[in-house]
Amino acid sequence: MEAVQTGLWLVVLLVGLALVFDFMNGFHDAANSIATVVSTGVLRPGQAVLFAAFFNVAAVFVFHLGVAATVGRGLAQPGVVDVQVVFSALCGAIAWNIITWYYGIPSSSSHALIGGIVGAVIAKAGGSVLMVGNLAVIFAFILVAPVLGFILSSLIMVAVAWLFRRARPSAVDHWFRRLQLVSAGAYSLGHGGNDAQKTIGIIWMLLIATGHTDPAAEAPPVWVIASCYGVMALGTAFGGWRIVKTMGQKITKLKAVGGFCAETGGAISLFLATIFGIPVSSTHTITGAIVGVGSIQHAAAVRWGLAGNIVWAWILTIPACAFMAALVYWVSHLWF
Repeated sequence: MEAVQTGLWLVVLLVGLALVFDFMNGFHDAANSIATVVSTGVLRPGQAVLFAAFFNVAAVFVFHLGVAATVGRGLAQPGVVDVQVVFSALCGAIAWNIITWYYGIPSSSSHALIGGIVGAVIAKAGGSVLMVGNLAVIFAFILVAPVLGFILSSLIMVAVAWLFRRARPSAVDHWFRRLQLVSAGAYSLGHGGNDAQKTIGIIWMLLIATGHTDPAAEAPPVWVIASCYGVMALGTAFGGWRIVKTMGQKITKLKAVGGFCAETGGAISLFLATIFGIPVSSTHTITGAIVGVGSIQHAAAVRWGLAGNIVWAWILTIPACAFMAALVYWVSHLWF
């Protein structure tokens, strides 16, 4: 009985740690949902974070759990993951999120978690137990997601410019300040649908590894789904203002029409990825979309040096988190 209770307490602690990551995901990635709508002045910061948090939660009623299944059962062979792997993966991802938040770098919480899982699994059993096919798709979307956001937002910007070529600028701004509420809501919906499911996936992975849920079940327990969506929305409501400034104004100056095009292109990209069960970075997606809008306005409008620094952070996220998670695994393995 004592062993069962100890195991249960360990699971409870790790679920709590996963929810800390989930909160930080929402906190860190709030900028993705609200940077454009705040920087264009459509909503005040306090209004924007509550607006985004609402749509983060609403996503539970829109999207199936394909992304959660990919993270929970599609990264490593059955039987490899244990509590130590989950603990190490979460520590690596949380550490990276704190570092990038402190320096205002819009990196990917999603890829931080993927990198943490990969590093911890390799530290335990080597690379041969990883599901290479699924990981290859995830790695490919490091490039595909921002490029897709770039292309879609650019095309939407061109279409809008052509459709409203004879309209007065003040009238265009008037209408797109209202339409941006629709696009920001859609992007927040896509953000919630893809990002909350990653934490659902790792808790599901933990529950399967410890025998607290049926490995053959098609979905995790309802309490896991509800808590992950709710906690991420809470993190979004607190917001990460350091990154909002980088995303909303430092990459390129946005007006309401540009914000609408960037959010719409980004939302479509996230919707497609979530429908196909692919964990992607909402940070990468919206950054690509913002750059796409800026480049259509004028190539010089984009601060390419800053964009390049952000890309380097993207490249480093998975290996850095894998290294930190592996280090935590080795240290904890020796300690315990």
